[in-house]
Amino acid sequence: MKIIVKKDGELLDYLYNNLDMPRKRIKQYLTHGVFINNNKVTKYNYKIVKGMEIVIDTNNKNKKECPVQILFEDEHLIVVNKPTNLLTIATEKEKEKTLYHIIREYLVGKDKNNKVFIVHRLDKDTSGIVIFSKDIKTKNILQENWNEFVKLREYTGIVHGVLEKKEDKIINYLKETKTNLVYVSKKNDGKEAITNYKVIKENKLYSTVKIEIETGRKNQIRVALSSINHPLVGDKKYGLKDNETRLYLHANRLKIYIPYLKKEVLFETSIPKEFKVLMNKGE
Repeated sequence: MKIIVKKDGELLDYLYNNLDMPRKRIKQYLTHGVFINNNKVTKYNYKIVKGMEIVIDTNNKNKKECPVQILFEDEHLIVVNKPTNLLTIATEKEKEKTLYHIIREYLVGKDKNNKVFIVHRLDKDTSGIVIFSKDIKTKNILQENWNEFVKLREYTGIVHGVLEKKEDKIINYLKETKTNLVYVSKKNDGKEAITNYKVIKENKLYSTVKIEIETGRKNQIRVALSSINHPLVGDKKYGLKDNETRLYLHANRLKIYIPYLKKEVLFETSIPKEFKVLMNKGE
């Protein structure tokens, strides 16, 4: 089904007002994704403008579903929302229970010739936006120019306590032990890590912080917040002993220049509902 947009608006409302179709069914199609100007879109409130072409594959419910949320997909990239407690790629101890394996199974399920390549990664305990490439050329271009192409890396985290400074830039020099534990070097002989934070909500127990990183070091955010004595909630590696079952760190916004599109694209996710639940505990 192909539709040419005749009026600016939001995707779900426009389709509901212009198709003889129940809202529930339209939402089902959006769950799998519709194509707008050849780009896959799943957001209900996606902004559409006059002249755009919307293509709905009415047979897509028969296709293999991806068990993780797809934020964007086209012929070169697939961008997904990684759950917490899931490795991005395989390790010596774990080969199959990874995000890479999930995405590969999904793509090969659609076409046995499909390929997938990791562009960047998140810690196992961190949830949020991860980009995969479907071809080696795109993967290499993005990786080789990552620091130049990435314009924004924003996270939301919840830390223990109330921060005296509501906004600050943390500059650390990080080193790693033989047991893979990252620590702050007192001799400034480690790799520079720059972490910016801003408190956006607080109560007597916890503070929700918006975090932007200027460097992408291993465990950078976790170590930075621990270094100012306000570790992330649920951080079993660098934090306090608490009873939370997940790390409260989520990569919710990533803006990056996509060379084949010749423009910057902002990928966004909603904050996991358990973040709000935790903050309510401290009220």
